[in-house]
Amino acid sequence: MSHDIPANAPGDRHQLVVPPSEQDHRQGSLDARVVLVEYGDYQCPQCGELYALIKTVQERLNATFFEENYLGFVFRHFPQPQIHPQAQKAAEAAEAAGAQGQFWQMSEILLEHHQDLRDCNLVEYANNLGLDVAQFLRDITRRVHIEHINEDIESGIRSGVTSTPALFINGLRYTNALELEPLLAAILESGNLS
Repeated sequence: MSHDIPANAPGDRHQLVVPPSEQDHRQGSLDARVVLVEYGDYQCPQCGELYALIKTVQERLNATFFEENYLGFVFRHFPQPQIHPQAQKAAEAAEAAGAQGQFWQMSEILLEHHQDLRDCNLVEYANNLGLDVAQFLRDITRRVHIEHINEDIESGIRSGVTSTPALFINGLRYTNALELEPLLAAILESGNLS
């Protein structure tokens, strides 16, 4: 479950150093025409807004192109505990839910409720998803998924990520407004459909 990061990897702030792989949490295919990679923090309000925006983009593209393999989306953890003290545990909760097949469902809840990420909230969310709560808590307490989270963080640092949300489109950093029209235009251009 490790990303191979070359020791001499460039710190280019505009290029994704670690390409998407089977170890990533993803929606859609890794060989889609366009692959988005977000580095996110569950306590970051803008990350929740970006996730909602990406869902809108997915719906719009699916309705427009009917091409199943047009857009892939990868989420990588980049908790910033210095400003978001509950983000690390939330990332571990998402991974613990993922171990039970509910990563995206838990991620959506965490992003929608970024202000409510205390332990009691995480247990409530796990229970609402029908997870094995005892296993969920064991995974978090034992920090079973910390290596994967740290690999995501390291890959983000290598790619020049310093804050969230950070978005890459086909390996290139997206730096325009996190709004529907500019993001959609960048995706279409990247997929050669503009």
